[in-house]
Amino acid sequence: MGVITVPVSGKQEAFIKDLVKSGRAANKAHALRMAIDQFAKEEALMRVLRAEADVRAGRVLFGDLDELAKQID
Repeated sequence: MGVITVPVSGKQEAFIKDLVKSGRAANKAHALRMAIDQFAKEEALMRVLRAEADVRAGRVLFGDLDELAKQID
């Protein structure tokens, strides 16, 4: 597991401490990992929603993936 040192604002630190104090997070690192996991879920959802919008708008590719890749390069 890697370690990243990130400066946070006082407001962010207070929020993290509140998560720990309330028992929602085991410690500060756990609180940040939960936030990253939540952000990743939201990003995945946004990608799906964008893909659905592309399909509805007709922005899709059909055919052999190798041939399509050649057209993109």
